[in-house]
Amino acid sequence: MTKKTLVIGGSTKPERYSRKAIIKLRRYNFPVVSVGLRAGEVEGVNIETGFPDFKDIHTVTLYLGAKNQPAYYNYLLGLQPKRIIFNPGAENEELKELAVRQGIECIEDCTLIMLGEGSY
Repeated sequence: MTKKTLVIGGSTKPERYSRKAIIKLRRYNFPVVSVGLRAGEVEGVNIETGFPDFKDIHTVTLYLGAKNQPAYYNYLLGLQPKRIIFNPGAENEELKELAVRQGIECIEDCTLIMLGEGSY
């Protein structure tokens, strides 16, 4: 099964972990889409703005702080992913509770480490 992943908080800036995650997900052959504040492209992955109508999202990996997440709640939950990964700095009990109520698995971990360990 492919784990199509949505990277929220995507950025073209080399120092951003969201960019590193897009690159590493591609290297591990996971299909990747991304949403960020600014449109751009990282290794063939378009970073979209707004709330694109992505289909078949298995995993959402968050690179947004909790204070910036409420605008995305309905969007993320509406995508009906199987799981949400809250990367360090993106932990959010409110979103976690909303997601769990809809049967979405929530993980507080680092996508980059999970990929490296083979636990993704």
